[in-house]
Amino acid sequence: MTTAVTNGIRVSVRVRFASERSDTKQGRYLFMYHITIANEGQHTVQLMRRHWHIWDSLANVRQVEGPGVVGETPVLAPGEHFTYSSQCDLNSGLGRMAGAYTMRDLVNNTMFQVEVPAFVLTYPYLAN
Repeated sequence: MTTAVTNGIRVSVRVRFASERSDTKQGRYLFMYHITIANEGQHTVQLMRRHWHIWDSLANVRQVEGPGVVGETPVLAPGEHFTYSSQCDLNSGLGRMAGAYTMRDLVNNTMFQVEVPAFVLTYPYLAN
C-alpha cells in the first residue's frame, strides 16, 4: 500500500493486476486500484476534482482530469473516510500513476490540492 498525507488528508492506494479482465497476448493489461481518502484534519472538506498522470512503458503519457471520483464528490467531516475502486488499462505490463485531488475546505471555502502518491502498475509475471 502506498500512502501520502497532504494538508491533513491521507490518501492510501492499493493496486492489483486484473488477470481475469486482461488479454496480455493482445497488449491489454488491466489494473484495479482501491483508494481510501481519510480526513485527519480539523475542517470538513469536499473532493471536487481529480487529475491523473498515467505512464505506460509502451505508450504516451495520458492525462485524465474531471469532476470528483467515480461520479461522486464526497464530503468528509474530520475523522471520516471515503473508499472507491477504479481501473486503468495499459498497453504494457509496466506503468505508473500519480495525481492530485482538488479539495474544498467547507469551513472557509478555500480550495487546496491533495497529493495522490505515485503507484506502480506491474504485470506480476513480467520477470518470467
